Amino acid sequence: MARIAGVDLPRDKKIKISLTYIYGIGRSLAMEVLDKAGIDPETRTKDITDDEAQTLRNIISTDYTVEGALRQERNMNVKRLMDIGCYKGFRHRRGLPVNGQRTQTNARTRKGKKRTVGRKKAKVEKKD
Repeated sequence: MARIAGVDLPRDKKIKISLTYIYGIGRSLAMEVLDKAGIDPETRTKDITDDEAQTLRNIISTDYTVEGALRQERNMNVKRLMDIGCYKGFRHRRGLPVNGQRTQTNARTRKGKKRTVGRKKAKVEKKD
């Protein structure tokens, strides 16, 4: 099993798909890394040699921001927006959509489960 950037890659998948298990690497970036390393994208992960795995580790660690460092960078960017008090930071703080999406309907991913706002019955007075 190949372990790259702290992630165990699945053995039976093609290496071009296995690399996408690393946070920050998608399909196109995986192909770019494989081109730099000179590895055939159709090769299964279990068939990668130790030298090729080491080459992949070196390329990914030197040229790209992945996993923990990328998560930390993204979190710091959001925290900066909240600290300076801009509109996007305000939307993050409130847990609402940030990029101008509608909120009257939809937006359930950001707003969470729908909470029904109930109405209380009016008190009926008896007349004698």
